[in-house]
Amino acid sequence: MKQRWAGPDIRPATPHKILLGEETMANIAFIGLGNMGGPMAANLLAAGHQLCGYDLSEEALAKLKEQGGTAAVSVAEAVKDADVVVTMLPAGKHVRTVYSGEHGILSTVKSGATLIDSSTIDVESARVVAEAAAKAGMKMVDAPVSGGVGGATAGTLTFMVGGPDEAFEAAKPFLDIMGKTIIHAGGAGNGQAAKICNNMMLGIQMISVCEAFALAEKLGLDHQKLYDISSTASGQCWSLTSYCPVPGPVETSPANRDYQPGFAAAMMLKDLKLAQDASDAVAANTPLGAQASALYNAFCEEGNDGVDFSGIIKMLRG
Repeated sequence: MKQRWAGPDIRPATPHKILLGEETMANIAFIGLGNMGGPMAANLLAAGHQLCGYDLSEEALAKLKEQGGTAAVSVAEAVKDADVVVTMLPAGKHVRTVYSGEHGILSTVKSGATLIDSSTIDVESARVVAEAAAKAGMKMVDAPVSGGVGGATAGTLTFMVGGPDEAFEAAKPFLDIMGKTIIHAGGAGNGQAAKICNNMMLGIQMISVCEAFALAEKLGLDHQKLYDISSTASGQCWSLTSYCPVPGPVETSPANRDYQPGFAAAMMLKDLKLAQDASDAVAANTPLGAQASALYNAFCEEGNDGVDFSGIIKMLRG
């Protein structure tokens, strides 16, 4: 189950987190041990918690065992003794099934458990599952992330959290282990709302930066010169100064490794489609978001699903 987000955190990994006191150790279940979930689970283990994980990938489960965790053969087995459950899944349909399906989390975890869903999914699914969790006596938050694999490994993720105050306070000590910035965005589903709004901005901004560099090339303007000017002028944005889509100006950007992700174009397209679905649901006017979604869809249809999302500059060059 591969999960990628919203513009990777490119800071190097750092030794992680102070061990919690013995009295605060928890039994944690982690469902979804892919590119993001695996490192997040590893940080919870490094902090001294007991962790049982489940994933469809045998390789991911083997890695978890190497790190000191326990591998389960099903969701039900993973969560049966859990005080806290963390999920990192591909889409809303998976979250609904894993939580509310037969032998799902809500029917097998003990009463009073804290549930943290860090998947990036549609707002409606997040709110439906949160309502079901509340009826079952569970404290639940939707807590999608920004920061990418680098942030997941270093424990520097940003969590955008939706849910009741009590659920947020219960989840925060565990989010603090996995992340650096934890922001309570409001009620259930608001974490997902924040995530898709943020990533819609990112997708639009990246296209604008790519278009500017493509135009500069045709006008004979050097990449570094444009970067030096725009990075200190009104064109400055994260897509330029932290994730520049051409080789050279930002050493750590995917452009310097042939656009290996990073944050894959398919994941950006997923988030842009979620933003458009949400926009349609509430009759919001997002013409640039719609155009960004269409452009990334065309880029992916050309076989670039696994290319970093900044690689769209190659298509924009024509």
